[in-house]
Amino acid sequence: MAPEILITVATTAIAQTLFGAGVLLFGTPILLLLGYGFVDVLTVLLPISLSINLMQIAKHHAHIDFSFYRNVLLLTLPPVAIFLFLVTHARINIGLLMGLFLLLIALKEFSEKIAHLANGLMKYEKAYFVAMGIIHGMSNLGGSMLTALVHHKNYDKDVARATVAACYGTFAAVQMLTLWLFSRGQIDISLNENLIYLVIGVLVFGLTDEALYTQIDSKKYRSIFSAFLALSGLMLTFKAFV
Repeated sequence: MAPEILITVATTAIAQTLFGAGVLLFGTPILLLLGYGFVDVLTVLLPISLSINLMQIAKHHAHIDFSFYRNVLLLTLPPVAIFLFLVTHARINIGLLMGLFLLLIALKEFSEKIAHLANGLMKYEKAYFVAMGIIHGMSNLGGSMLTALVHHKNYDKDVARATVAACYGTFAAVQMLTLWLFSRGQIDISLNENLIYLVIGVLVFGLTDEALYTQIDSKKYRSIFSAFLALSGLMLTFKAFV
């Protein structure tokens, strides 16, 4: 059992508890920087991400924007599976592009010009959903586009988290199925280790949900969500240069 994976799981699970995404979005670049292979990273993080999302969905399923979710099912999931299969043996670095994109979305709260530019980027939603699937399949970073679009829609905090959780959980389920079908021979992390990491992630969710999430009102949540996007952008930009 690797302490660096435990620490990564525990810290990123806090973000996922609050926003519906974080374990994959932050955990993937962290573990890749630490030298773990892409398939091993997915093997560890996908079950944790899916488990947290399922608990969030169970708690707030009535708040899911099903119109948004339907677009994810129809437009985003097919390219997730296709491009994950294509890049199982190759890595494509688009971290810089995603990092700058997230910073743009975060800064739109403070500038009308940036808000106008961001609104233009979000205008063609169908193309955006397809691009999100391609990027998530290639790099596991489609969650950055998902959270950006949800933030852009100005949802209430329960709607925002539940909708991200439903979409992100479905991403994880499709990725797990794709890996199980095509990449089982590449996995080097044992089932027992994975179970320990999963338990840690679930415990962190339980504690964070009660201690933090329930105490945040919608106005503060939106500000914190902007900070989350900015941090995500900075981290992905940093990774692109190391």
